[in-house]
Amino acid sequence: MKEKDSTSASDSDRTDGEISVPNEQTIAGFKPSHDPETDPASNADPSLDVVPDGGLTAWLQVLGSTAILVNTWGLINTFGVFQAYYETTLLSSHPPSSISWIGSTQAALLFLVGVFAGPLYDGGYFRHLLITGMFLIVFGQFMTSLCTEYWQVLLAQGICMGSGMGMTFLPSAAILSQYFARHRALALGIASAGSPVAGTVFPIIFSKLEKSLGFGWATRVIAFILLGMSAIPVAFMKTRVPPHKGKKSLVDKSLFKDGPYMSFTAGGFFAFLTLYVPFFYITLYGTSQASVTDSFAPYLVTVLNAGSILGRIIPNALADRFGCLNLMLVCISGSAILVFGWLGVKDLAGSLVFVLLYGAFSGGVVSLTPSVVVELSPDLSRVGTRMGFGFIVSGTAVLIGTPIAGAVLGSESANARWVPTILYAACGLLVATLLYSGTKFLQYRKKGGW
Repeated sequence: MKEKDSTSASDSDRTDGEISVPNEQTIAGFKPSHDPETDPASNADPSLDVVPDGGLTAWLQVLGSTAILVNTWGLINTFGVFQAYYETTLLSSHPPSSISWIGSTQAALLFLVGVFAGPLYDGGYFRHLLITGMFLIVFGQFMTSLCTEYWQVLLAQGICMGSGMGMTFLPSAAILSQYFARHRALALGIASAGSPVAGTVFPIIFSKLEKSLGFGWATRVIAFILLGMSAIPVAFMKTRVPPHKGKKSLVDKSLFKDGPYMSFTAGGFFAFLTLYVPFFYITLYGTSQASVTDSFAPYLVTVLNAGSILGRIIPNALADRFGCLNLMLVCISGSAILVFGWLGVKDLAGSLVFVLLYGAFSGGVVSLTPSVVVELSPDLSRVGTRMGFGFIVSGTAVLIGTPIAGAVLGSESANARWVPTILYAACGLLVATLLYSGTKFLQYRKKGGW
């Protein structure tokens, strides 16, 4: 009712002059927030066309988005310690490739459900997605603490939690573009830092409490933390502009003729196919190949995520000045070089250096991806659709990537094939680097300059 009253009031006060909307400051959820010719709601308040680019309300959205990243990517980055525990204790009768399906299903659903969450977000259902998604994440974590069979873990930790992550991740990134324009990449980078922070803390919590309280209560303690974090976005996050009423197709046929975009999307497939192999298997590699003790091995995932904190913030801060794609090339090539270097890691010191640096470079790859899609989109009204298509490709890659690595590795720890597994991950990142370089070249030919 308040919105209707404000609409009437603004209608009476507004002149017949045309509203000027700067392109760089009208991205709402990676799309123009409204079109005066097709969306009557766009005439409600001309001030909505000016992105605040700061202020208390805007930074509260960043805080809420950070909490969502803790509950989504933070948990995905923590799966390495669950993978090691399942392989040695709870699900020891199952091969590593089967166990990897749990984590890869969780990560894949984050992308795939996001394809449908995007249009629902555009339709004004942000709060519905937020509350439902947070509930599924917390509920799934509590149910995981009660699981004793493989199918139970897959259902609770993989499908239930993954679905909740998919409902919240894309909207949490999209809403920041309603509040930030010039500093959009920086805001996304700060928000995405919630993921490695959680990935740093959760493995420590799990490894400590699992020994003293057991798997059930260690998992439930993390669930209570997730419940508390969920209260932040539920309390503070809200959309700034009315939903777009114009009809949008889920498929943008023009993207298939866009060379730079298609090259970047193909590169994203190979990047996300192998990017998370170290996250899933570094703990097991440390204990079996690098003389890392069982008590310290879980901390390798912690150090990896600690490095990722810098990787989420610094590249995004520089991207607003030097270009998102340029920074992406630095991060993906650095990740590929480091995974090739993983072949030479044989002790604790080498393991620590590897995970710290890989966390930094791989973190940049993840956090820069949405900004690169915006940079490559000539029509900002189609950015959401293009991001949805990219989510399908990346989600499929995440789903199959780590299980393939598990199949290459083998089920017998004594005869594990580490060299082929590492080369699989490194070559995937190398192909991604070449395709991203091709994206830059095609962009140069298209625009006539670097």
